[in-house]
Amino acid sequence: MRKLTFAFAVLASLGGAALVQPASAAPGLPSGITAPDAVTQVRLTPMERRMMHRRMERRMMHRHMHRKMMHRRMMRRM
Repeated sequence: MRKLTFAFAVLASLGGAALVQPASAAPGLPSGITAPDAVTQVRLTPMERRMMHRRMERRMMHRHMHRKMMHRRMMRRM
């Protein structure tokens, strides 16, 4: 019982400390350092886009084959 009460006290103190700190995108950094406001656009090259597309297709096909195999196994048991 004493440990449980102590644990609640610790959590309450940590929760109170979290509410006192200002909200920021990087809470671990000191308050003097801020993130830049500008957002940079990053474009994929055609080769990168093609690689991503092929990887996505491979993953989808792998998942499809896995589900098909499981279905076949299930039907075989019946």
